[in-house]
Amino acid sequence: MPRWVSWLAAAAAAVPLFFAPPVEAQDKRVRIQMAGAFPSTTGLLGPTQLGLVETLRKLSNNTIDIRFFEPGALVPASQYLDAVGNGSLDAAWTVSGFWTGKDIAFAMYASVPFGPEAGEYLAWMKHGGGEQLMKELHAKYNVEVVPCGVISPETSGWFRREIKTLDDLKGLKMRFFGLGANVMQKLGVSTQLLQAGEIFQALQLGTIDATEFSMPVMDLTLGFHQVAKHYYFPGWHQMSTINELIVSKGKWAELSETQKEMIRVACDATMLRQLAEGEAVQAKAMREIQSKGVTLHRWPKEFLDAFEKAWKEVAAEQAEKSPEFKKAWDSYSKFRQEYKIWRDYGYLQ
Repeated sequence: MPRWVSWLAAAAAAVPLFFAPPVEAQDKRVRIQMAGAFPSTTGLLGPTQLGLVETLRKLSNNTIDIRFFEPGALVPASQYLDAVGNGSLDAAWTVSGFWTGKDIAFAMYASVPFGPEAGEYLAWMKHGGGEQLMKELHAKYNVEVVPCGVISPETSGWFRREIKTLDDLKGLKMRFFGLGANVMQKLGVSTQLLQAGEIFQALQLGTIDATEFSMPVMDLTLGFHQVAKHYYFPGWHQMSTINELIVSKGKWAELSETQKEMIRVACDATMLRQLAEGEAVQAKAMREIQSKGVTLHRWPKEFLDAFEKAWKEVAAEQAEKSPEFKKAWDSYSKFRQEYKIWRDYGYLQ
């Protein structure tokens, strides 16, 4: 046999030794207690939380041993940020807009009044700097954050009586979320932020006169139609809403790089599934709500113009008060201005 043939055969045999992927050690099992912000029985939101848990178990071959807990089972849902930050809670699936008492800037990573629909919002988050700013803000409270869900427009709220003029809003007590609450306050509404499981009783007892919460399928499962019969659209304050998974720094450090990437991938998958399902189930829920004697209303232009005018005032005020809000607002506004040519030419108006 020629010498070069022998050499070539030896070299070929050695190739797998040089190029075979390294054998990785099995990831160690990491146990995570994850609290949900919403009861598991809540339409769309409840199953999304449970779906995330199941996806992570399957992706990790159970090396991410994650267990779901109902709101309040471990700590009150309004205290998740503090609990995850100090390590007394491993993780929570929630919405950053619940933390505006810490800094109004948190609302920018949840939903923005008169803001973009889901596609544009995710474009800013994923490719316009929004997610990095979100992470920097959360890091100040000692938590790791991963965007982990998105829904399209919410509704504008449930009212006991029809709202015929802007003056009818004055003096109302209303549950309201995020930056939209600041807008409603300018129009004379007294707002408070209640967790999902607290709203029905407050509405039933008259502690509040009206409430917004989420999309029709969620609102239906919470029973608001039993008390309020006027349901308003569109959800100008939340044209899209992003959910988040927050994890304690200590627990995040226990995860391998592979496990961390599994969490990111699972959250991206959760966003796709939640958005698609959210679009699929609303029409049926709306028809069922109508069958229960509820009247659907769409705000007249006069109201939407008033809401938008008040929102512009709120945005300017908050940018003056909070450096973190201004940082997010400037980034968000710059991206939307650059995106505008695509929105104006690429989409039907």
